[in-house]
Order: sequence, then structure tokens, then C-alpha cells
Amino acid sequence: MFTGIVQGIAHIASIETGRDFKTLTIKFPTGALNNLKKGASVAINGTCLTVTHFEHEKSEASFDVIKETLTVTNLQTLKIDDAVNFERAAKFSDEIGGHLMSGHIHTAVKIKSIIQNEDNCSIYFETPNNYKQYLLPKGFVGLNGCSLTLGEVNTNEFSVHLIPETLAMTTFGTCTEGTYINLEIDSQTQSIIDTVARILSKSS
Repeated sequence: MFTGIVQGIAHIASIETGRDFKTLTIKFPTGALNNLKKGASVAINGTCLTVTHFEHEKSEASFDVIKETLTVTNLQTLKIDDAVNFERAAKFSDEIGGHLMSGHIHTAVKIKSIIQNEDNCSIYFETPNNYKQYLLPKGFVGLNGCSLTLGEVNTNEFSVHLIPETLAMTTFGTCTEGTYINLEIDSQTQSIIDTVARILSKSS
């Protein structure tokens, strides 16, 4: 389980490609892997991955990524030296600054436009047809592992508004138009909407 509060930016150190999977070795900031254990969960661009190997001396950890994950997420497009957002799994005593996230990505959405001024940045994404019913103004989503509040939402696009701190702490500060971003729908929103739809369907 994760909170959507990205802890920093890491970089792809190496990629091994196998049959229907890849092994990503990622270089983390010094100290970011303290107390890490094999089998632990780390969110990479919001995707929950399992640690298969790590070296504290190098601040590196490796993760196997299977075909299904590669198909649904933007991890398939990563190259050596690319930057990624990361978050270690939440502890029960942690402050929940964002919202509870599973790290199970629903789809990747493309950035349509970026509007930036001195103090604010608004990013507009293509609305995915299969999930548009779960995107509500002022609702929550996870985007590349960041817990964010939705701004405008319509059938063609939705937006988020980012403060300078978010831009500095995450890869959103260097994103460009056309970039694909991992999207995780808020599970509570999805459950409520699906339940209401099911009840209305039975009533009719």
C-alpha cells in the first residue's frame, strides 16, 4: 500500500530484456533504500514492483516486470538513465498525506498540453474511455505515483494543477507533451460508482 506522496526521483541503471518480461535495475538517492529487504514493495512511477535484488553500497535495486505490467504501464518505454518517481511502501505509523493507493495501474494516459507560469503548472491529459466515469472534478487519482486532485474533467480531457514543490520532487517537472503517464483510479471512487451502477441496473 502507498500514499501517493512521491519520495523522490530515481534513475534507470540497466535493463535486461527476457521473454515477456524485463528486469529493471534502478539507482536511488543515497539512503533511500535503508532497511530495504528482498521481496519488499516499491512503487516505480506508481507501479507496485517487488524487489528481487539490491545493493546498498550502490543504492541500487532490481525489479522483474512481467508482460501484463509492461502492456498496461509506461514502464515498457523506459530507457537507461530515464528518471522515475519512487515511493517505498507505507508503514502503519506513517502519516497519510495523499490517499491510499495500491500501485495497480489501470492504464497510461497521454499528456495533451502543459500550461505553466511562474507559480503554477496545469497539465491536461487525454481522458481514457474505459475509465472516464471514475474521473470526477475534485476527485483523487494517482499519476505516475503522485496523489493528485483532479481539476477540469470532460469527455476529451482532464487536468491537474501542480505546485512548484511537486514539480521539483517528481518527474512532472521535466515531462513534455505526448508523454504517457501511469494512471491509477481511486479505488473508493470506483467501488461507489460501480455499486450504484449495479443497483440502478437491477432496479430498471
